[in-house]
Amino acid sequence: MEFNNDLDFDLDDRLLTGVKKEEDHEMDHGLRPKYLEEYIGQSKAKEKLEIFLQASKMRKESLDHVLLYGPPGLGKTTLANIIATEMSANIRVTSGPAIERPGDLAAILTNLREGDVLFIDEIHRLNRAVEEILYPAMEDYAIDIIIGKGSSAKSIRLDLTRFTLIGATTRAGLLTSPLRDRFGIINKLELYTIDELKKIVTRSAGILSIPIVQQGAEEIASRSRGTPRIANRLLKRVRDFAEVKAKGEITRKVAEDALQLLEIDELGLDKVDQKIIEVIIKNFGGGPVGIDTLAASTGEEKITIEDVYEPFLLQQGFLNRTPRGRMASARAYEHFGFKKPEGFQETIF
Repeated sequence: MEFNNDLDFDLDDRLLTGVKKEEDHEMDHGLRPKYLEEYIGQSKAKEKLEIFLQASKMRKESLDHVLLYGPPGLGKTTLANIIATEMSANIRVTSGPAIERPGDLAAILTNLREGDVLFIDEIHRLNRAVEEILYPAMEDYAIDIIIGKGSSAKSIRLDLTRFTLIGATTRAGLLTSPLRDRFGIINKLELYTIDELKKIVTRSAGILSIPIVQQGAEEIASRSRGTPRIANRLLKRVRDFAEVKAKGEITRKVAEDALQLLEIDELGLDKVDQKIIEVIIKNFGGGPVGIDTLAASTGEEKITIEDVYEPFLLQQGFLNRTPRGRMASARAYEHFGFKKPEGFQETIF
């Protein structure tokens, strides 16, 4: 893989991120499966949810509160909508940062109808005052409202209809224990296999009426970093290439040429991954380097490196985490064309 010296790169321009971008909204609505049987991948989570959903419907009760966590782009929002559909319930969608005051959450909760689903994305970003309103709402289906101020203030308890809260987060470790413990169903979503992504690409191509052969779908799937959102995004870009440069059909060769033009290599690595590895090797002799220093040296935010870039590099064996910081692995030297220093010894923890 050749290095590009122009390493200035904006996360908003990056194709290989599971974080939702503006261009994903239109595609997501058309491509999302509506029922659990249509949902590809996440077999463990699906199996458990299927049992819990059936049991709830048999008892004619609301489903217990659900927490979905895992990297962005794996289908947490899709699963939330599927749960609502399977329960024949209305879904109200919001996010942690959007609920600024306790009164905002109280207004949402009091407007829910019996059996409704409330989906809170990025639930780890709820502020503490808002989060405390959720405790009695989840446990007792009631909220406490303070009327008045000072010595004349009094607390009134309002009963709520039974509802299902579905929380989604990319950082389960940031959830407080009291909130996490109130979820009866907790599912971790894993990165997808190439075979699962191949099925997703093929399904999406069929919905979008894109001619594609199996080898073309596999080529896109293999560079999608285990993430359906990225797979669908790459499919869209490869389709454009196929229509302009080929005869409209996505073959393996067309997919390879399109992804090469987009500077995405055969392992699904791009210029941002290159930048991180290059900084560790060239600026810090291969490491170890602390996350704060790495963030300052690459011009990226610490949280972005930890949540967006680093997980895939670790999974693919390009980085090692040690007590003293991140180190480039032997595979990173080989893949990116760097010569290993004399006496190089890989440390794995």
